[in-house]
Amino acid sequence: MLSNKIELLAPARDKECAFAAIDHGADAVYIGAQQFGARAAAGNSDEDIAEVVEYAHAFGVKVYVTLNTLLDSSEELSQARNLAWRMYKIGIDALIVQDERLRLLPGFPPIPLHASTQMDNRTAEKVKQLQDEGYEQVVLARELTIDEIAEIHRQVPQIPLEVFIHGAICVSYNGRCYASEVCYGRSANRGECAQFCRMPYDLENERGDKLLTARYLLSMRDMNRTDQLEALLDAGARSLKIEGRLKDAAYVKNVTAWYRQHLDAIFRRRKEYCASSRGRVEINFTPNPARSFNRGFTNYFMHGRTADLCNTITPKSMGERVGFVKEIRRDHIVVAGTASFANGDGLCYVAGNKGQESLVGFRVNKAVGNHLYPHRMPQGLTDGTIVYRNQDQGMEHTLSGKTSRRVLPLEWRLEETPQGFRLTARQEDKCVSKEYECEKQLARTDQKASITDVLSKLGDTIYEVANVEIDFSQPWFIPRSHLTQWRREVLALLEQENQVPTLTVKAPKEFSDLSKVKELNIDKSPLMTCRYCIRYQMGECLKRNPQAVRGPLYLRGADGRRFLLRFDCKNCQMMVELDNKE
Repeated sequence: MLSNKIELLAPARDKECAFAAIDHGADAVYIGAQQFGARAAAGNSDEDIAEVVEYAHAFGVKVYVTLNTLLDSSEELSQARNLAWRMYKIGIDALIVQDERLRLLPGFPPIPLHASTQMDNRTAEKVKQLQDEGYEQVVLARELTIDEIAEIHRQVPQIPLEVFIHGAICVSYNGRCYASEVCYGRSANRGECAQFCRMPYDLENERGDKLLTARYLLSMRDMNRTDQLEALLDAGARSLKIEGRLKDAAYVKNVTAWYRQHLDAIFRRRKEYCASSRGRVEINFTPNPARSFNRGFTNYFMHGRTADLCNTITPKSMGERVGFVKEIRRDHIVVAGTASFANGDGLCYVAGNKGQESLVGFRVNKAVGNHLYPHRMPQGLTDGTIVYRNQDQGMEHTLSGKTSRRVLPLEWRLEETPQGFRLTARQEDKCVSKEYECEKQLARTDQKASITDVLSKLGDTIYEVANVEIDFSQPWFIPRSHLTQWRREVLALLEQENQVPTLTVKAPKEFSDLSKVKELNIDKSPLMTCRYCIRYQMGECLKRNPQAVRGPLYLRGADGRRFLLRFDCKNCQMMVELDNKE
């Protein structure tokens, strides 16, 4: 039966982000190695990954390494295999992979594999196939509804399902986007995406008439499924994933802490669910994902198709809505709302007539309550304009410091033995003890308070004393120096229990020939396949609106290239193709 241990999976650009994720409540982290991690700017040395693994495993936190690009040569396949062996010896918990040839490589290490969302995992049939092929976890497509996730779980109940709950969204089904590669020579399937979907386009009809001008018609809002967490658990999701391997440590702290608190609240009500890692997390700030980078939020098809998926005005962060303009004076702005402001805050607002809107930003030079003095008074700002904060100095200052503490509750038991004493340390699922032979001496007074005090002095460790049990038949005297030494020795034993075991296995020096490994042959038409639909976004759905605009629609980029939008209304899908007529 599938475990009800729930995994909050957080991103890690680097070692600092990984530690931040763990300290703020992640049950697992995913991080890129030096190669093939689908984020060229987020590679990490073997040494750094080893440090992450050592720290993570002390709390029972898993470490997944991304090896999720397509590999284009036998040489790269060989390099990927060598990397996998290095990760295996470090002790990572799984590799996240896209290229299905990896598991078939001769001499590949016996390491758990997770099927990346780049494999386009949308159906129960696909998930069943991946399970049969030996994958131990499957990352589902972002576009699935709650009912579709539940149906996959019903049909394939034994494999853990990983679902995205927060972060940036690709408009195309993952693994089904070739726009960046075809148009700019940078493959999204090799971690080199040129952000085709974050660019402005004109929407044209077949005659070339402009229906919309310079709109970000393919730029999705960011995902936020805070309100659907419990439903996702009940639907069969066991790993809840935060996107963001290019985000900094402040973002990771804020978003991870936010979901940790919400999941823990669910676990307190729903005792059948629990966290998959160990330890208690203390958060000493108020997390709020709206105060970190975001393009506005959507639950993205969770309960079916909606018209709020896309932010056509800007692909940049709008941040948190902080109020509206109450009054514009000669040199400053008065904002109505409950937010507090700081010198240096970055604010923005939407200006322009309908269909010609743009995002305008300005810096607050000085903030006196809700009276904001910009460096330069912004143009086009009017009374009643909604104001957003996309650079939050107060939050950045908070997150730059120590914002959490993660500890492992520890119980001590000190008991007498015929030859002396036994000291035992118990930490959730681990228990170590050591016996000490010594001559017993009676104390003049009760020593329990003194013994408790010594055993509670854990210094700069990951442990926190939850209880001290003393089982003596008489009030024995033990010198504080002895107790201090015993405490250090037993803690050292416990540290050894928490350490990653060193693997003695060695990778073969010579690998089998790779010349017979099947070469990739990918049909790159259409450029994109999307569940998102521009017609629906515009209110021009051919199934819902009899007065909808008829005929082909096109996107024209700033470089003049034109792309055909093809609509599969039966399956509610949109394809983006190169316009072969131009």
